[in-house]
Amino acid sequence: MATEARTSDAGGERVLVAGVDTSTQSCKVVVRDAGTGALVRTGSAKHPDGTEVHPDAWWDAFREAASAAGGLDDVAALAVGGQQHGLVALDADGNVVRDALLWNDTRSAPAARDLIRELGEARLAEGVPDAHDRVESATEAGAQAWADAIGSVPVASLTVTKLRWLRDAEPENAARVAAVALPHDWLTWRIAGYGPAGDESAPLGPDLDALVTDASDASGTGYYDATRDDGPDGRAAYRLDLLELALGRTDVVLPRVVAPSATAGVAHASVAGSAVEGGTLLGPGAGDNAGAALGLGMVAGDVAVSIGTSGVVSAVTDDRTADGSGLVNGFSDATGRYLLLAVTLNASRVLDAARAVLGVDHTGLSRLALQAPPGADGLVLVPYLEGERMPNRPDASGTLHGIRLGTSTPEHLARAYVEGMLCGLADGLDALRALGVRVERVQLIGGGAQSEAVRRIAPQVLGLPVTVPEPGEYVADGAARQAAWVLAAHEAGGSGADVAPPTWAASSGTVVEADPVPAIREQYAAVRDLV
Repeated sequence: MATEARTSDAGGERVLVAGVDTSTQSCKVVVRDAGTGALVRTGSAKHPDGTEVHPDAWWDAFREAASAAGGLDDVAALAVGGQQHGLVALDADGNVVRDALLWNDTRSAPAARDLIRELGEARLAEGVPDAHDRVESATEAGAQAWADAIGSVPVASLTVTKLRWLRDAEPENAARVAAVALPHDWLTWRIAGYGPAGDESAPLGPDLDALVTDASDASGTGYYDATRDDGPDGRAAYRLDLLELALGRTDVVLPRVVAPSATAGVAHASVAGSAVEGGTLLGPGAGDNAGAALGLGMVAGDVAVSIGTSGVVSAVTDDRTADGSGLVNGFSDATGRYLLLAVTLNASRVLDAARAVLGVDHTGLSRLALQAPPGADGLVLVPYLEGERMPNRPDASGTLHGIRLGTSTPEHLARAYVEGMLCGLADGLDALRALGVRVERVQLIGGGAQSEAVRRIAPQVLGLPVTVPEPGEYVADGAARQAAWVLAAHEAGGSGADVAPPTWAASSGTVVEADPVPAIREQYAAVRDLV
């Protein structure tokens, strides 16, 4: 029988599930009714800033957020969604070898270039006489070879490049690595009661074989082929040849990949489920974008444009792509299908930068931006403020073009920052369309979507109406929906493979329409490569 958690309310008893979002900036916990999806309670806690963070900060934030949400003693199932790609390297005793390198840490950009070239050299049937031509040919061949193998071309964000950086820059640390996990894998492991030897908060000790993940997050590592069968141990789809190319060896533990609705374990009673018979079931979790797609109930034809720390344009499809240009990543989603993503490094923090320059809050930035005309009279920001991932320009910087006396106003500057950020995302939408992705509805989500200027300008830049769902914690909500799915599959017995995700009432949304203004993107396209 399935575990059940029951709390009384005016309508009778209900079963509760929890979803966790361990994101770049914070940890959010939502507790929802498993049957209806109704929100019962929430909690959150901040993560430290930076592009490298000790994972203990995530564990502390999770416990603080769980406490703020009223505790997790009464939840029947729990799943974790999290920031992708971050490198969590563990030694044989379960200790973190070094601070985790997050997805937005670009120090491994040279490693990405080396990995592309080396795989290309291995794939070329015969050499090219001229050394320069040989490097160019190997790079082109390597990019397509990586895309064919894993659905993506390595950039500094991907875990595989961080492993190569670790091997080359910190060989002593690399030699200590006994297991490699991602942020959501590691937090799920800790919730299950595992952790460093001797740590009182890890009563089950450092069992590295207990690490679990899901296909959506594994497919973002750079050494996992989502088109292959995972095999009976949930690890057969890992590309150990690519892992070896990065780390120089394969004798490390990689998390077991658990099917979308399968149980990944049980939470330790000291963390969750102490009031639940049999304990709190753990779901496999998901990468943040896959979690958001599940939370939004995305189907073919839907495209999500997420404006968070990063900017993500994503679409659910039945087939994985192999885009050798590197503009689109072919990952798995959280339901057994695929999630195509075009990702920029620069999104909501472009708005933060504009606020800092102009000395205004978000409301003030919107007011200024909407007072300038579309196209800002030719003032254009190319928003590569932290380098860029799409296109792959980790060493680029932002540029401001078209500065004249007439455009040297706070209003024009505010408009240029908003339009520049949106133009980068519009390029991602074009990249998906070029691969044949249907675009029937665009949902604008993330913190940046709460900006009135962003909402009103987005249809002008993207060229079609946008739906802005009711504000919510979409990643945590997707994790909670997965937890309810795992619970239902567990109740069904067997593998639960025929059990569909629960149907929860969709949140209301606002459709924002505006006439497209092609000139905005035309003037952006004229200068975006002048870096």
